[in-house]
Amino acid sequence: MKKVRMGVIGAGGIAYRRTIPGMLKAKNIDLRAVMDVVRIKEIAREFDVRKAYSSEKDIIRDPDIDAVYIATPVYLHLKHIRMAAENGKHILCEKPITATLGEAREAASICRKNRVFFQEGYMMKFHGAHAKIREIIRDDKLGRVVYMRAQLSCWYPPIKGAWRQNPKKGGGGSLIDMATHLYDLLEFFMDERIKRVSAITNSQVQNYKSEDSSTTILEFESGTHATVDCFFCIPDESTRTRLEIYGSQGSIFTEGTIGQSVGGAMEGIFGLGEGGYEAKQSKDVARKFRSIHFRKINPYTAECEYFADCILKNREPVMNNLKNAIHIMQVAEKAYSSYKLKKILRI
Repeated sequence: MKKVRMGVIGAGGIAYRRTIPGMLKAKNIDLRAVMDVVRIKEIAREFDVRKAYSSEKDIIRDPDIDAVYIATPVYLHLKHIRMAAENGKHILCEKPITATLGEAREAASICRKNRVFFQEGYMMKFHGAHAKIREIIRDDKLGRVVYMRAQLSCWYPPIKGAWRQNPKKGGGGSLIDMATHLYDLLEFFMDERIKRVSAITNSQVQNYKSEDSSTTILEFESGTHATVDCFFCIPDESTRTRLEIYGSQGSIFTEGTIGQSVGGAMEGIFGLGEGGYEAKQSKDVARKFRSIHFRKINPYTAECEYFADCILKNREPVMNNLKNAIHIMQVAEKAYSSYKLKKILRI
């Protein structure tokens, strides 16, 4: 089987913990080289990768590489996208694509000019439970989807040198780092765009410049409502990373599917909404939720295989492509602006 020869720029952090292990399981990828500025030889040995670079210029100029995965701090993304594209390397890049919408548009122009494929690392779409939810909604089992809620929080105390805690390096805090994942995921479920946005972004606990708190209200093109709550100041043990989807004929709940996991649990109830008005409004009615089975898929392996398959078939990615990357950045920037202006903003 023909394989895409990959290199990794920024082999620490998420690349080390999740993406490289997932990439090594991809049937259509041959990981040829890794690059980082610290302990790179150790990382290369651990993953049995042939080449270890300490300079991004060297790995990008390697003729033995077809494509790169960029997992460096966000403020470096535009620089590394430019370098990769100008050297003819296809690009899988961690989210967000860049620190600002202006940079995102510049990155898109560079990729198109150099005719390289680009895919952004919104891997949650590839989770088995989330693919199943999209299928259920498409099959109209929930009726009209009227409201969705997605939750993703963690405890992220001040850490010296942490780029996510500096908006000049990360573009922001909990909103751009985590909420954008969920904007993207909810659009995937609905197969439509967010139309209006309003958000609260501030710092309640952590003492750094990026916001540690974000709550977003969204309206979709069809009128569906949604909220996304993401915090850097809630202990991991105290949050269930819940996803809730309510329709006119039923609902779906998940726990533990949002984030970096393969598993989690999902349940649903269907076939409702046919009865008359219940004047007593009793909340003690029996609720017959049933467990919903879904395939256990490593989302990092799946996103890498999809990216490589697009390259091998010479087909531009549909999932997480440049158009989508720019749109999600538009939503994020409008969300930040909405709190400053105290307005609901149209995308």
